[in-house]
Amino acid sequence: MSQILFENRLRALRSRFDSLGVDTVWIIQPENRRYISGFKAADGQLNESSGSVVINLDQALLLTDSRFTTQAQEEAVGFEVITYKKGSVGALSEVFDRLNTRKLGFEGGYLIWDLYEELKGKATQHSPPVELIPLCGLVEEMREFKAPEEVESLSRSAQVMGDVLAQVVDELRPGQIERDVAWRMEMLVREQGADGVAFTPIVASGPNSALPHAIPTGRLVEENEPIILDVGARVDGYCSDMTRTIFLGKPPSYFREIYQIVREAQVSALEYIRPGMKTNEIDAISRDMIKKAGFGDFFGHSLGHGIGLAPHERPAIGPLKPEVLKEEMVFTIEPGIYIPGRGGVRLEEMVILEKDGARVLTTNQNFYSF
Repeated sequence: MSQILFENRLRALRSRFDSLGVDTVWIIQPENRRYISGFKAADGQLNESSGSVVINLDQALLLTDSRFTTQAQEEAVGFEVITYKKGSVGALSEVFDRLNTRKLGFEGGYLIWDLYEELKGKATQHSPPVELIPLCGLVEEMREFKAPEEVESLSRSAQVMGDVLAQVVDELRPGQIERDVAWRMEMLVREQGADGVAFTPIVASGPNSALPHAIPTGRLVEENEPIILDVGARVDGYCSDMTRTIFLGKPPSYFREIYQIVREAQVSALEYIRPGMKTNEIDAISRDMIKKAGFGDFFGHSLGHGIGLAPHERPAIGPLKPEVLKEEMVFTIEPGIYIPGRGGVRLEEMVILEKDGARVLTTNQNFYSF
């Protein structure tokens, strides 16, 4: 990503300080931190941070420990890197003085309780005291809109995943183990030059395919049953996400019907999407079709989700918390029907919303015409 892109992001972030009532912001969520600074290190767990960024109207600091100092200096262009020895919160007292912080905005949806309590203690004891202001979705809202450089990375990620999935489907035979198929996809993603998989691949066959987020097991795939493959690659930090349901041999008429319903529900939503529509309106297009076909009780998740530096991000394409869809948003469309004990069908595409509608980024293959 270009330095100009990060400069523009900082400028956009700072332009919101007055309306938020803050003079400084503290960002620790890994994807948000990377989005703002370019620093790529990941956090292994919620209570162990590889760093954070503190920004006011004049300065941009990246706080990290000695494990990541060199990496941060190379990647976070335009940020001053500060290496701390007493933890990220321990370093904030000096930062408050340096930035003349009086009102600190922090990521209320991400900060764990113990870390918040430590932060509150430092802020209260500081002279003068620092007011803590929780912020919700500050950077996430910015991430909803993808710059051309981001779309390029997302497109390459989708292409890698499409090529890998096509090869795996071509190789798939009855008797293979779900876990082995999942591992095969992970290896091929790496061989294609991607950073790795975006999430643990889902390989769910037979009755397991009725579990929307099934974990690959030791089950052998069999003929004439649905096999859900839900996979994603990560390229330059950006994720892809696509799902195909395939059959080895001839699927039973029951699943042919379900497959056709799901595919028609997906295509209808893809055709109707336009800027200015609300997320719940798009969800309703597919959901109503599935309901009218008699399977409404078997489609329990949202129609889709945003995707970018994280596999799941804003906007949520579902019936709750409606949001207006706008150009430059990238999200998935993935209706499904899941019959407990029997199996399920899900189909998923990644799209970018443009002036005239949705442009599919994932490769349009491995579909059935019964």
